[in-house]
Amino acid sequence: MAVTHPTRDNITLENLFVALGNPMRLRVVRALAAGGEHPCGALLTGVSKSTLTHHWRVLREGGLIWQKPSGRELLLSLRREDLDARFPGLLDSVLAAIDSADAAGPAPAAVGGSAAADGTAGPAGR
Repeated sequence: MAVTHPTRDNITLENLFVALGNPMRLRVVRALAAGGEHPCGALLTGVSKSTLTHHWRVLREGGLIWQKPSGRELLLSLRREDLDARFPGLLDSVLAAIDSADAAGPAPAAVGGSAAADGTAGPAGR
C-alpha cells in the first residue's frame, strides 16, 4: 500500500485550495491540527470507504496530510511544518476561519438558487 506525497517545494496553492474546498476535508484538517497521528477510519464516521479514500487522496496530493502505513491501515497527520515553511501563516488563517465559521453556526441556505446578491433575479431575469 504505497502512497506518494508531494515534496514541500511541490505543494501549490491551487492544490491546497482544492483540498480545502470541501467541508468534510476542513473537518479533517481541524481534527489533525490538534496533533498526532490518527487512523484513517477514525476521523469521519458514517462515510463510505470509497469516499474516505477520495478525501485522503485529495488531502495528500494537496500537501496537507501525511499518510503512513501502520499494519493494515494508514495513519494520518497534518503536514504543519511543511505548510508553515511553504506558506507562512496560511494554515493558521484557515484554522481560525474554520473556528470562526463554527462559532457563527451554519451558513444560510440560498433561496431560489438564481437570485443576485442584491436580491434581484440577476441579468437573465431583468
